[in-house]
Amino acid sequence: MNDRLYKVLEFNQIKEMLGELTSSPISLKMAEELTPGTDRDKVIYNVTETDDAVALIMKRGRPPLGGIVDVNPAIIRAAGGSMLSFAELLAIAGVLKAARRTLNYCGEERDREDASANCILDKIVLLQEDYFLESEITRCIISEEEMADEASPELADIRRRILREQTSIRDKLNDFIRSSKYAKAIQDEVITMRGDRYCIPVKAEFRSEFPGMVHDMSGSGQTLFIEPQAVVESNNKIRELRIKERQEIERITLLLGSLCAEKGDLIRTDVTLLGRIDFAFAKASLAIKMKAKKPEIRDTGYVNIVRGRHPLIEPHKVVPISVYVGDKFRTLVITGPNTGGKTVTLKTVGLFTLMMQAGLLVPCESTSVLSIFEDVFADIGDEQSIAQSLSTFSAHMSNIVKIMAGAGEGTLVLLDELGAGTDPTEGAALAMAILETLYQMGAITMATTHYSELKAFTVQTAGFENASCEFDVETLSPTYRLMIGIPGKSNAFAISQKLGLDPQIVSRAAEFLTSEDLRFEDLLQDIERRRGDIEKQQQEIKALTEEAERVRREIGLEREKLAEHRNTYLRKAKDEAADVLLKAKKESDRMLSELRQIARDAEEQRDRMRAGEAIGRELSKMAGDVETERYNLKKTAESRPVAGQQVTADTPLEQGQTLYSKSLDGIVTVIKPQDRNNNVYVSAGVMKTFLNVSDLTVTEAPVNRSGSRAGGSGGSGGSGGSGSSGGSGGSAGTMKALSLSPELDLRGFTADEALSVTDRYIDDAIQCHLETITIIHGKGTGILRREIQNMLKRDRRVKEFRAGEFGEGDYGVTIAKLKV
Repeated sequence: MNDRLYKVLEFNQIKEMLGELTSSPISLKMAEELTPGTDRDKVIYNVTETDDAVALIMKRGRPPLGGIVDVNPAIIRAAGGSMLSFAELLAIAGVLKAARRTLNYCGEERDREDASANCILDKIVLLQEDYFLESEITRCIISEEEMADEASPELADIRRRILREQTSIRDKLNDFIRSSKYAKAIQDEVITMRGDRYCIPVKAEFRSEFPGMVHDMSGSGQTLFIEPQAVVESNNKIRELRIKERQEIERITLLLGSLCAEKGDLIRTDVTLLGRIDFAFAKASLAIKMKAKKPEIRDTGYVNIVRGRHPLIEPHKVVPISVYVGDKFRTLVITGPNTGGKTVTLKTVGLFTLMMQAGLLVPCESTSVLSIFEDVFADIGDEQSIAQSLSTFSAHMSNIVKIMAGAGEGTLVLLDELGAGTDPTEGAALAMAILETLYQMGAITMATTHYSELKAFTVQTAGFENASCEFDVETLSPTYRLMIGIPGKSNAFAISQKLGLDPQIVSRAAEFLTSEDLRFEDLLQDIERRRGDIEKQQQEIKALTEEAERVRREIGLEREKLAEHRNTYLRKAKDEAADVLLKAKKESDRMLSELRQIARDAEEQRDRMRAGEAIGRELSKMAGDVETERYNLKKTAESRPVAGQQVTADTPLEQGQTLYSKSLDGIVTVIKPQDRNNNVYVSAGVMKTFLNVSDLTVTEAPVNRSGSRAGGSGGSGGSGGSGSSGGSGGSAGTMKALSLSPELDLRGFTADEALSVTDRYIDDAIQCHLETITIIHGKGTGILRREIQNMLKRDRRVKEFRAGEFGEGDYGVTIAKLKV
């Protein structure tokens, strides 16, 4: 790939558009030096980086990256002991400010676990801020020309003394000007400066009458600028103070420079990272401007652009194209009328390839596929050169000779108007030979032509495919639609007749064509007619498919509504049935009580035996109904799980219910009931895991704080005393030791929550005899890390603690050793 290729495919214009979106000279230089890469991993990383930057811009906007300047030369000079200028110091402060604002731009997202999945956040977390140095520079230096009085107490005192002396001098000089003694001698009643000395303009003829030193003379010689003897001492003091002021400024400047040199590595790293981050956001801004997407990237030579839009054509004028090559065929021959879009198609494929390999997104659908090529060759446009005495054909052929020398497997070749500019017969034959050779060399080739011979050659050659740019004969204008698989029809006769050429001339012209030409043109016309019919059918099928999909969605919604109504009715029916059952039980109890009272009355009143017998039969019947009802209620109660019962797929479990685990030999708490695989999500201490129902039994025994069964038999213990001891020390202790992790993750907790959880965790860790624990609190603002370490410092259970080292999580974790 070379500059000529970038010019032909207009890649340089894309770089210019990218440069306009950068925020710093560093990223602008990166845009100007941008070239396509060929390393697959780097290309994919650069494209993903741009896509991640787009996601951040859409979510949070573009970060404030202004003020980034390459301060590396200044840092080198400061390290050598040189004094930096105010402008250089302010530039360093600007870099530190940009780093701080970029870190604030990410906020808490940089501490999230998925932050590393974003290439941009991955770079941002490497930035380091130094607010002290930044604030010291901005406090001391007001502008590129002035240092603040507050830069040091000494500087403020010197400037106050200078101001006091200046005020004293002005007062004395004003006395001279207002004095009647010198009224005739003074030329103008003004105080002027000559060489940092306060002077009064005096007439030359009164020089002898006015005591003082002459510092200057007017051009006419009539006015002398004299420093009165009374203020000479004060002017000398001001000069001395100015020297001290300059020395103090130099001292402060050197001090600030030394601070910058101490932080040289930090600043240089920030400059590099900020430049790359700004460049990534510039690429993302360009992608948003172009409405570009991330394509699928391969290295197989397959290209499939779906609704691609050339980025340099105005958006309201560009017509999306879809083109593919490199799968079932490796050579695509495009035919069609002039200004029909053939050349734009070639340039779009070539430019998209260069943009993708340079890490840019491309304006097409995300389902598009682009391949990484080792090299791209293009012969596009009129290469005629008068200076080099080259005709159009010669110029094209010179380029093709160079292309043939470098083309091969893993290369993309784009040829516009192949074989044009010479005898059509020879040009067509030469074009066929060139395309055939490129195919044999393994190159992916796209070529445009007007030659009918190439259309027939493409149809007959394996690995070749025809394509054409559609042309509307009725409107005499191209539609810019690319149709793969159909060779283009010249339409010369139809266009000529449509424009008013005598039909007899058109008929006579047709007679000059051979029968094969006529049959070929008729075949193309028939293919085009059939293609139109197929497109209409496809549109109808698409409409029917969309309608069927719409109906399917509506039916699905109706089914969901019916299911919801059914569930509502079932719940309501169950509730009503339960109410009826409860009322029936109350009513049966009441009736049984009444019947018993009637029976007692019947016993006392033997004269009512008959009535008693009838009542007795009724009583027996009602009692039978009651017993049946009680039997049903008992059966319902028996279906509920009881202590010691094996949990099955049908056992109803609730969140918070306690079960006994055989494998853990301890009590676990249900978090989620059994799933389709009959696995229950449970918690045991700080451990959370899935257990199969076959490992679980129902328990209703109370649970103590450590999670063991209170008062029950432990392990295989026998009596209550030994069982309790065995259960607590054996079951719960063993389960906790097996389940307690040596790491505690506090990310996402508030400081108060984290301190409480850590306190309980240390208790559990000591019980489990864990000597070393790792507390993960993240980097963030450092608040959580500080609170945890302050707690560990005061905790008598902690032997010692330290921050994590490289490979352990850096200062995002704290390692503590416990007094076990």
